Amino acid sequence: MKRLTFLIVFIFLGNMLFAQKMMTRTGQIKFEASVPSFDPVAAVNNSVSAILDESNGEIAVLALVKAFKFKIPLMEEHFNENYMESSQYPKATFKGRITNFDASKLSSSQKYDLEGDLTIHGVTKKIKTKISLISKEGKVYVSNNLIVKAQDFNIKIPSVVKSKVAEDVSINLDLILDEK
Repeated sequence: MKRLTFLIVFIFLGNMLFAQKMMTRTGQIKFEASVPSFDPVAAVNNSVSAILDESNGEIAVLALVKAFKFKIPLMEEHFNENYMESSQYPKATFKGRITNFDASKLSSSQKYDLEGDLTIHGVTKKIKTKISLISKEGKVYVSNNLIVKAQDFNIKIPSVVKSKVAEDVSINLDLILDEK
């Protein structure tokens, strides 16, 4: 009985020890919802956290909404207070899985299907997209481009500025993950 217990504990701990998790706290998300002839509606967040489990392709990403920085301070204020309501919905998250992920193939750039749940403004939507990964010098570089609609996440754009903001919001994700 002691041997069986030891074996079970050893197998369980062994899997935990050898599962490689790659992570960052300095990832970047850029978004743009600009229309021609108006001020650019664009922001960048350089403090995105992410973790990738190389054993199964699970990935999670967290962005604090107030960390998005705009070129125009007033635009940033409106974004946080009126549109994203960042005091009520302080973060945007993604949790999903990279389909058929194989960490051993990352010596060259690989494109994979990514499926999961994107939560913005308190609304969660199922997302299917493509993700690119490559491994260099012990780090995994991740990039993704995704188009979403503000209305799909119950983000209300007032009619006064609706013509100045694109319906389709382009979101670009760039991560450099280290083993932790």
